[in-house]
Amino acid sequence: MANILVVDDELGIRDLLFEILNDEGHAVEVAENAAAARAARLAARPDLVLLDIWMPDTDGVTLLKEWAGAGLLNMPVIMMSGHATIDTAVEATRIGAQAFLEKPITLQKLLKAVEQGLARKSAASAALKGVAASGRIHDAVTTPASPQAVVLPPTHQSFDLELPLRDARDQFERAYFEYHLAQENGSMTRVAEKTGLERTHLYRKLKQLGVDLSKTKRAA
Repeated sequence: MANILVVDDELGIRDLLFEILNDEGHAVEVAENAAAARAARLAARPDLVLLDIWMPDTDGVTLLKEWAGAGLLNMPVIMMSGHATIDTAVEATRIGAQAFLEKPITLQKLLKAVEQGLARKSAASAALKGVAASGRIHDAVTTPASPQAVVLPPTHQSFDLELPLRDARDQFERAYFEYHLAQENGSMTRVAEKTGLERTHLYRKLKQLGVDLSKTKRAA
């Protein structure tokens, strides 16, 4: 199976996630803070990381940004928090986090997020090998902040960086939610699970951003 690193300052959560993932056949390492996570990241080279946002020494978003800046974000990272805002979740996604899980984390959401993370890592690795083998490595679009997104489609979203911050953030969020709606075939339930939002909050956010909700009628 996979090597998974769990980073959380709460002993109960670390133990619970260890037991669940270990029962699923994964090799699990745990870290209680950012310092231990750095050491485990270098020693174990995990296939996936579950990273808490609120920690006493260095918060999870800062650690995520540190890994991205150092080129160490070559594994899927799933953020966890019981108090994070939509802005925090969006910032983590922008940096390179693949998903966000809201505490208390249900077993179904945990296993689904882990399964999707490992599947995307596997697909990204296969795509990178295919591109290299075909001699078209220069056509692959990679970024240190999002190494799992190896190749972007020709219709990838571009952003106007000259916009005021608020407008630029709205532009990103709109593209973010439209992407996930398309990936989940308009299922609001699956988009809510993937983005870590409650359905009512998700509906309000989509309407606020002016996202076309016609594709979600069957899932409402």
